Amino acid sequence: MIQYLRIQNLALLEAVSLEFEGGFIAVTGETGAGKSILLGALSLLSGARMDKSIIRQAADHCEVEAAIFVQDSAALDAKLEELGLPPCEEGQLLCSRSLYRSKGPKVLINGKLATVANLQALGSYWIDFHGPGEPQKLFDESWQLALLDLFAGHGDALRDYRDGYRSWTELLQKIEALASSEKLDPDEAAFLQAQLEQIDSLELSVEAIDNLERDFNRLAQAQDLKEFGGRIQHGLIGDGGQGEQLGQLLPLARELGRKDADLQGLADRLESLIIECNDLGESYADVLDAIDLDPESAAQLEARMDAWLGLKRKYGGSIERVLQRRTEIADKLQSQGDVDGQIRKLRKQADSLEKQLMDKAEGLQESRLKAAHALAKQALPLLQHLGFKKAQLQIDLIREKRLMPHGLSRCSFLFTPNAGQSLMPLNKIASSGEIARVMLALKAVLAQVDGTPVLVFDEVDANVGGEIARKVGEELAQLGQTHQVFCITHLPQVAVTANSHFLVQKDQTDDSTAISISPLHPDREGRLNELARMLGDRSSAAARQHAESLLAGA
Repeated sequence: MIQYLRIQNLALLEAVSLEFEGGFIAVTGETGAGKSILLGALSLLSGARMDKSIIRQAADHCEVEAAIFVQDSAALDAKLEELGLPPCEEGQLLCSRSLYRSKGPKVLINGKLATVANLQALGSYWIDFHGPGEPQKLFDESWQLALLDLFAGHGDALRDYRDGYRSWTELLQKIEALASSEKLDPDEAAFLQAQLEQIDSLELSVEAIDNLERDFNRLAQAQDLKEFGGRIQHGLIGDGGQGEQLGQLLPLARELGRKDADLQGLADRLESLIIECNDLGESYADVLDAIDLDPESAAQLEARMDAWLGLKRKYGGSIERVLQRRTEIADKLQSQGDVDGQIRKLRKQADSLEKQLMDKAEGLQESRLKAAHALAKQALPLLQHLGFKKAQLQIDLIREKRLMPHGLSRCSFLFTPNAGQSLMPLNKIASSGEIARVMLALKAVLAQVDGTPVLVFDEVDANVGGEIARKVGEELAQLGQTHQVFCITHLPQVAVTANSHFLVQKDQTDDSTAISISPLHPDREGRLNELARMLGDRSSAAARQHAESLLAGA
């Protein structure tokens, strides 16, 4: 439930801090007093998109923050972790949102900077709005089916089915694409095969291309390499070279080592230098031998390099791009070679998946049939309590001819408010007042399986009055036994059943307008005055007597 709410500079409201208890909370006030500001504040915290025009005039920003207590925060904490946000501490979710005229918004969740999208993702875990347009959703059969699935607890089963349905349709699309694709004519196939063979003839790899480019560079500079390399080789191991000269010094170094043990190590170093000099000279000789290619080998190297440069120019300038093109050509040739085989393979997979989906859809269908009967049965007493003494409610499932994203069935809510009338779809027979009460009855049943702790109703009591209004209030109060229920109402019969009562007032002077929100329930006299106003005249003795009667009865 919402324990604490602070609103600053929202519309005509300068600042207010409110504390709430659980149960049913009524919000009342004159028409146009600004009761929707409270709804606007809660909408902001749930991630609703808002225009900067809601910022109070003369203020540079507006801000709303709340402390929300969730009895079991395990699911909410899991979502917070998924979003990279801190978990609730002792079940308390802290949210704040600020809108600025001259810069971007600021959102904090449990003390960490977040986004409006994060608020939206978390909103469904703690609040559910039922505004003036909400009852109209009941006319939509897809929404009726969603209500039924919520009541039946089909969340996981539906997600599993829809994942499979998506995979199945993707397979069917692949099959259709293959079946409608144009086959290559023999010339095109031969051309692609020639390209493939040209690429494969080079036996491409990063190492092979590095070696090719190195060998070609050596061949291109063979004259210089042979000249300079030969001079180095001769200087190291040729007649009179460094190796020979150092070798002549080694006997003297050994003789000195025998005369002085400290000089033996120097003789060893000289010998190592001679060995390294000879080895280095031999290495130069090996490289020069490799450069000295016969004309045929040189021609082959040049042809191989020409082929590689041609591929680079043609396919994108890197070995990775050439190899990518090679894969594309190979795949295209392979697919052309066995289109029918691929279709058979995909069709087999699709048929297997379709059978699994059919089994899951049949399971959903069977569960929906049971849930439809149970939901109608549980909602009917509530409808009768709300004034439909002879009402009938029936939920029909219409079987689809094929698998659909929602399974094998559509849903239709059939209703009649009076005895002797045929059951008909809701949009055919229900008035706005009737449909609002039907929605309330269904929501009351669904609240038993819906874990959303905060419910907000706006004008749920539209077009009703008298005894029916009192019964609407009683149902909202009953919902308040398990949820925190906010209701904006114009009816004293509804307001009087609330555990808590808040009054929204607008104060105007010649040059300013301000709105305030204050609790009435601690002040019996203040609440009595507001109920009398709602009944017609707070100064009327009859209205005050009626208000006193309502309050005593509650």
